[in-house]
Amino acid sequence: MTSAVKRNLLLIHGRDFKPQQETWLELSLAALRKGIERDYPDNVDLFDALDVHDAWYGDLSNELLRGLGKEYDEQLDVGDRRNVLKTLGEIAARKKFSIRQYDCLPGKSALPEFVVAVAAPVLGAVGMTLPLVGRSSKDFAAYLRDKSDYGREVRARVRDKLCEMLQSDAELMLMTHGTGSAIAYDVLWQLSHEREFKDQCEGKKIAMWVTLGAPLGDANIRKRLRGAKEKQAARFPNNVIMWHNVSAEDDFTCHDNTLADDFKKMLSHRVVSAVHDHHIYNLAVRYGRSNPHSSLGYYIHPRVSKIVRDWLCSEPPA
Repeated sequence: MTSAVKRNLLLIHGRDFKPQQETWLELSLAALRKGIERDYPDNVDLFDALDVHDAWYGDLSNELLRGLGKEYDEQLDVGDRRNVLKTLGEIAARKKFSIRQYDCLPGKSALPEFVVAVAAPVLGAVGMTLPLVGRSSKDFAAYLRDKSDYGREVRARVRDKLCEMLQSDAELMLMTHGTGSAIAYDVLWQLSHEREFKDQCEGKKIAMWVTLGAPLGDANIRKRLRGAKEKQAARFPNNVIMWHNVSAEDDFTCHDNTLADDFKKMLSHRVVSAVHDHHIYNLAVRYGRSNPHSSLGYYIHPRVSKIVRDWLCSEPPA
């Protein structure tokens, strides 16, 4: 089945240093396309017809992290990302993305996820959420601070691009990785409820939101999201039709790896049609060690490929 519907894909990256925007988008798009080519070769033309964009704030996070004394070797990072893509691209069968292959990866460990899962509720209860987040993600900790200039600038970048996409006539899939999912949630809520912004895209909806390795299941993170203190339907964004959440084994960023239970009230308030959770094994190896949070490992995974392919082949909502 081939759909003639015009469709756009908007990618939003997550935390930490990022290479040049063009390089990041090239690698991300290559991983997504490789998954479609591997599992659904007859639908590659549909993927190639997509208009793909990204909401970029990597320059802001790079500047912030360097200002905090962190160092970044971009050439090495890009080389390692290309090695990840090459290795994952050589896996010829979707059934190989299984626990058997995952258990053989070098440096695989469930310890980081276990530590975060145990520590987060305890430290959050005594107001230690930001210090805990700051240990692994200084830029996301800066984002979560209420009066952060960084947070305002990042939301503005994402909001401007998202509005541009929503104002087109094309159907939109939003795909967000890691902490970029929390930023996207805040922006979606702003566009739904804040008077300053809601008129920009009023009546426009995202056909499908795909979150990859999202921290939105963490109760202490949810308390800091836009709308968390509101009541009833006003707590949630109302501009998403379908939501798919994909989480990888041992990915500590999404240590609480199910969102359907945490956001089930969105269904009862009828502000989303469905929230689906998917559990996967991310086979990416970065710098010689298993990295279950790798965006390329998520993008190329068969589950993500199926979500994208099913959307590409679907009939648009009336």
